[in-house]
Amino acid sequence: MKLTEKEIKEIAGDLECGMKCYYNLKTNEIKALPNFDDWSDIDMECWEEDYTEIENNWEDYFVFHGFESYESYQIMADFAENIDDTVFQNKLINALNRRKPFQNFKWQIDNSDYRQEWFDYKTKRYIEWVKEQIDLNKED
Repeated sequence: MKLTEKEIKEIAGDLECGMKCYYNLKTNEIKALPNFDDWSDIDMECWEEDYTEIENNWEDYFVFHGFESYESYQIMADFAENIDDTVFQNKLINALNRRKPFQNFKWQIDNSDYRQEWFDYKTKRYIEWVKEQIDLNKED
């Protein structure tokens, strides 16, 4: 599997948006489809052709998965731990320890000066995640 940095960033971006990415090992083509497990009420019509192609040629594809909820939570916790501003750091940690941690964390980030820093950090982690998946699945 030989992916360029641009393709890795593209896959990371699609995963960040809640998609699954399928890499065709024969043609090197990348297809991004909604994660139908998470979006059960989505209209599949737009993606039916790609979905059928993947289903009929499953052995030709490598699937890139996004983070599980607990992994996303850990990324938020890691980000909070690395904030230099202890007041804001405490707000993030408190947000993560309350009910609805994802919603609370997002609210704190959206109402702070750290919003872009968070987006950059999260994107970096997704890129690392895609590279890990590539490394773990290299053919010997």
